[in-house]
Amino acid sequence: MTRARVGIITNLTVINDQYRTHSGGIMTTQAVAEVSGCMPLLIPADPRYVSIDELLDTFDGFVLTGGRPNVHPEEYGEAETEAHGTFDRNRDAITLPLVRACVERGQPFLGICRGFQEVAVAMGSTLHPEIRDIPGRMNHRMPPDGTIEEKFALRHKVTFCEGGVFHKLMGAPAVMTNTLHGQGVVKPGKRFRIDGIAPDETPEAAYIEGAKGFTLAVQWHPEYNAAADPVSRPLFEAFGQAAQAWSEGRMPQPVLQTA
Repeated sequence: MTRARVGIITNLTVINDQYRTHSGGIMTTQAVAEVSGCMPLLIPADPRYVSIDELLDTFDGFVLTGGRPNVHPEEYGEAETEAHGTFDRNRDAITLPLVRACVERGQPFLGICRGFQEVAVAMGSTLHPEIRDIPGRMNHRMPPDGTIEEKFALRHKVTFCEGGVFHKLMGAPAVMTNTLHGQGVVKPGKRFRIDGIAPDETPEAAYIEGAKGFTLAVQWHPEYNAAADPVSRPLFEAFGQAAQAWSEGRMPQPVLQTA
């Protein structure tokens, strides 16, 4: 059987302050290849090199990865401030219309961290530039020190809507996850359905209501230890099944939205 082709959105990275690259984490490549069972291919997230139509015609599914730059606030109707951090407008120009096109077509995607925020913004949501500054919220950012294992350690619980998409997928009403993000969704768009929250009520899992196919997004990083983690594995397996269905000309099964 020919493996489905999954496009992994890359990030602009500068090596030694001079050499510009489009890079992707090996964790994500490994998760797509070994857990989703798909062929991972990196996409340069820049409209000068690829078009949305080309991407839709070439790939069977997409992973919207995490990344240090944030979605530019102009994309959700707010002014840029220093608190919003750095940006990658070229990536915005690829991912936001790509999400909308996939929702319309039923083509699968999985949003991770910044990818979660891209899906949110693409569907009309707003973001807060520093979620920990909101009274009652915790610090969701990556610990500044420690090993990779310590940075990606499980740090808080995510509680799912009873009988909802993630509850059914995980087989549990709540799970433990890592957390490595600064921004967060404040006001969700009409179809951006929040299906899991952290203890401080920060949105952590979502899908697109009424979408034809697989449209799941999570605020944590499931690519870490994906093959062995009981939360990550079903997520990447389900995404892989959806991408494989698309590659074979079958419409992926929509996410189940009711109990």
